[in-house]
Formats: sequence, C-alpha cells, structure tokens
Amino acid sequence: MQYPWHLYLMGIMYTIAGINHFIKPKMYMKIMPPYIPYHLNMVYLSGVAEIILGIAVCFTLTKDYAIYGIIAMLLVFFSVHFYMLSSPEAGAGLPKWILILRIPLQFLLIWWAWFYLKY
Repeated sequence: MQYPWHLYLMGIMYTIAGINHFIKPKMYMKIMPPYIPYHLNMVYLSGVAEIILGIAVCFTLTKDYAIYGIIAMLLVFFSVHFYMLSSPEAGAGLPKWILILRIPLQFLLIWWAWFYLKY
C-alpha cells in the first residue's frame, strides 16, 4: 500500500533522531532525569527504539504497531521535557519559552502519529 509522503517523512525524522542518540549521546545524557537509571544505556535504548519505530512505520505489516510504539515513546519523553523545565542545567541553555513550547509540540507529534491509524 502506498502511504502519504508525510508518513514517510515522520519515519525518516524518527530514524534520524534515533541515529543522533549514537552520534551525540552526551547531549541526551544531560537531559535525562536523575530518577532514570543507566543514563547511557537508556540513551542508546531510546535511540534504537526511534530507529526501529521510524523504519517500521513505513511498512504495512508493522505500521500500526509502530504508531502505538511512537505514541508510547512520546508519552515517556514527557518526563524528559518536564525535567528540562525544572533544571537550568538540563535545559541545555535553551530559553524557557522554547522548553515550554515543547510540551504542546509533544501533543502535536502524538496526534500526528495517531492520524495514520486510519490508513
């Protein structure tokens, strides 16, 4: 089945984001909340998850599972976004308004993924 081009765009975005976890793991470790154990392992695990889900969303057999996985992953990532708001060091020097804007953006990304369940 041929899907809309923007579904493939979403898959590419998650795949690139996942690869970035391996290129710049220190950047991701800085934003990990202290209550999450094994920061480096979790950075790599989330990178692998993003790569797998980004690829899987492009295939009919795995698309819906990947979408549910992306939604679950985005829900888990809320903890990182809120931690970045609570700590100047974790905020990575980003202005507060950008950190706040990331919260509704997360909901938009969840809706974007959910949208493709109808295909």
